[in-house]
Amino acid sequence: MATQPRIVERPEQPFVGVRGKVTWTTFGQLADRLPEIVGWLAERGVAPADGPFFKYDVIDPSDQERDFEVVAGVPVDERVRLDGTGGTDLFAGTLPGGRYVALTHVGHPDELAGVARTALKWAHAKGLELDMTQSAAGEVWGCRLESYKTDPRREPDLHKWETELAFRLRD
Repeated sequence: MATQPRIVERPEQPFVGVRGKVTWTTFGQLADRLPEIVGWLAERGVAPADGPFFKYDVIDPSDQERDFEVVAGVPVDERVRLDGTGGTDLFAGTLPGGRYVALTHVGHPDELAGVARTALKWAHAKGLELDMTQSAAGEVWGCRLESYKTDPRREPDLHKWETELAFRLRD
């Protein structure tokens, strides 16, 4: 079950994350890095500002076997300086602020592709210009987020998970 799409203003958001090229079949390898990031932050006394997210940088929704580029990250209140002990592939970044089409979904993560299509159709029907360009590699996004609001340690039933989808609008 998803809420109606809406336009929201999001501030810039610092984060620590890891970037990878995956397919839908190998996506779990990147998702499995989130506890590592949370642990790295905890070792340094940095609390997450919110639940983890996936930021889809390049994706081809029409090709389930094609590699896509995604960031798995954890938002923090202030930019974190990496000290070289977090591994060579962890990095500090900032999610861009701006206007986004957003909606919240309560249900299994496998349902998110359909929810995303609904949000994108809504934006198209409203004449909104998304911060996305087409390339030979697929859709290149300024910011396309999937943010997990439910702590799986407290709610193991994936059908009850709350996830926010947000698609940045072109300025």
